[in-house]
Amino acid sequence: MTRFYANENFPLDLVKELRRLGYDVLTSYEAGQANQSISDENVLNFAQERERVVITLNREDFITLHKQGKAHSGIFICKEDRDYQGQVEKIHEFISNASQSLKGKLIRSKKQNQKGAAQVFVIQEL
Repeated sequence: MTRFYANENFPLDLVKELRRLGYDVLTSYEAGQANQSISDENVLNFAQERERVVITLNREDFITLHKQGKAHSGIFICKEDRDYQGQVEKIHEFISNASQSLKGKLIRSKKQNQKGAAQVFVIQEL
């Protein structure tokens, strides 16, 4: 099962939903890495050393690090949205259907409007 490292800005409610589905999620608080102004690059390195996928809401900085070719065990960028259960179910569906590991991959959760229907989450690899 995918092991995550949630950085400081990641909502605890999303962590709880991921754990409810059986995911191993280490938060920056639990790791003693919170409230220390740790750079995003060091967050990425910390997660990679522990073979964990960074899960974050911080889109711009982690996309930049990925594009710079920084080695990582995976980056999963989530949408800031209070539909925690809906987003986590889509993440779980994506991971369950993935044929490869997330190592070195950048994945993004987005919300898409569908004509005549409620907004739904979509997952895309960047």
